[in-house]
Amino acid sequence: MTDKKWLAPILPYLAVWAGLFFFRNAWITLIGFHIAILFVLAVIHSSLPTNILFKSKHPKWVLFSVLFCSTSGIGLYFLWDIFGVVRDLSTQLQSIGLNSSTWAGFIAYFSLVNPFIEEYFWRGVLGNNSTRLFVGDILYAGYHVLVLWDRVHPLAILFAVAILTSAGWVWRQISRLDEGLLSAVLGHAAADFLILTVVCWMCI
Repeated sequence: MTDKKWLAPILPYLAVWAGLFFFRNAWITLIGFHIAILFVLAVIHSSLPTNILFKSKHPKWVLFSVLFCSTSGIGLYFLWDIFGVVRDLSTQLQSIGLNSSTWAGFIAYFSLVNPFIEEYFWRGVLGNNSTRLFVGDILYAGYHVLVLWDRVHPLAILFAVAILTSAGWVWRQISRLDEGLLSAVLGHAAADFLILTVVCWMCI
């Protein structure tokens, strides 16, 4: 990363922190996160074309990414108790605006918009063609600590960071081999949709 790019994740991290711990609103957190990323992209003047989000030269990678990432929601469902999810999670989520009347819209936006913005930012602009673990993989996983804080067991947070770091690495490798971000975007969308659907199902 260039010096300017090293600073790029700071504002998105701050947006997530402010949304969850200051404004205490899920929508403000998510939209603020996206606005922060778009602002950073404007500041660093990324030359990466946005059409890379829709590029895939090998359909097998699309299929692999979607199927592989779909296991995240399934795993969450069966490991829910093991992760030590707090008993008042439903109350916590309602306090930040996620209830029976808002879940559907939130899941739709999170699944259809978030993957495009995140993949362009983390795997595209801040990406790297190295086959080794890259600092960007860790930075991608790191902000999820703020999301999970006080909602699952501390060891589950460490496990989640490890899994998300691995996911970042996998998406980066798929994007490198596939010469585009579409496979990563669709896999990310599948993971987002299934994870949030499981959380919604368990909390309503």
